Amino acid sequence: MKNSRIPGAVLGLAVGDAMGHTVDAQSIEEICETYGPDGLLGYDLANGYADVTSYTQIFAFTANGLLVAETHRRLRGRAAPLARYVSASLREWARSQQYSAPARDICWLSRVPELKRRFCMDTGILDALSRETLGTLDSPAYRSAKPSVLTEALAIAILAPKLGLDAPARDRFAAECAAMTHGRPESWLAAGLLCRLYAGVLETDAPLHELIDEARGTLPAIFGSLAGQAHRLWEPIQLAQTMAASGRNSREAMCSLGCATAAEALAGAVYAVETCGGDFDTAMITSVNHSGRSCAVGAVTGAILGARLGEEALPDFYLGCLEPAAALRELARDCRTGCTMGIGSGLFDDDWDRKYLHAGQA
Repeated sequence: MKNSRIPGAVLGLAVGDAMGHTVDAQSIEEICETYGPDGLLGYDLANGYADVTSYTQIFAFTANGLLVAETHRRLRGRAAPLARYVSASLREWARSQQYSAPARDICWLSRVPELKRRFCMDTGILDALSRETLGTLDSPAYRSAKPSVLTEALAIAILAPKLGLDAPARDRFAAECAAMTHGRPESWLAAGLLCRLYAGVLETDAPLHELIDEARGTLPAIFGSLAGQAHRLWEPIQLAQTMAASGRNSREAMCSLGCATAAEALAGAVYAVETCGGDFDTAMITSVNHSGRSCAVGAVTGAILGARLGEEALPDFYLGCLEPAAALRELARDCRTGCTMGIGSGLFDDDWDRKYLHAGQA
């Protein structure tokens, strides 16, 4: 894997999120009325900075929690089930969005203001995370098809090898994490599929359509009878691929896809990646100019293309004013290296110990 693919994916996700949140859920007519007939062509900056929303924040806190899990396993020889680290980190993020009384932190990101600003794009997820019992694949809680959980999958795809998860276990774990808050099958199936696609573009140079075709037969094997509603996932993706191959006008195509649910947002990202000719800026413009969830489509598009092209392909004008860029680069570096300490290794990393072992004791 190229060293720049992980930071490319992380920063690409944040760029798409930051660009899309200005127009999220606005109609394409409203977007064009505000920004002109070509729509939004770059950031609409607030005070000179591009802010990120819950899509980037949820990715970051999920990654933080999984790095804590890896650190506990390497330094203590044991760890709680991975899902407990994800749920604890996401609950910690949710408290930052609700003015709740602080609890013991496990995430160093709780001390990074720009990664916990109150930009939650789906307040239902806050309610789901406040419940004593979170949802599961078999026992859903918050029955939502919204795309809020799609960015969790990137953290899992990046860190699965360090956590000892093979491909089927990785994809199922991504779905299980999504089901904690989003119980509609098309939502957690989209998260499981997207985790496989993220892993594919991080690890190989295979075209996206080949990765999708390869993944098509894996869902029944991984999820069994629970994959019975997978047609709700595949139908918009197939439509996106058909329109991409036919040269359909991008604005018409994105409006046809809807881009409102998790499955539709994933399909919109597939279309934007397949039609951009490998150009990051073109993909960003396509991914946010429609009447759906521009944040979600932009974030997923940016993550896929950033992983494919590497950080060096992201234009400087996107990264220079991206407010959490420094913290995200640090997190991406930690995700790439993992915990280098171990029982009896004689190595000690004070910074890593502070962030991933004693974050709540500062």
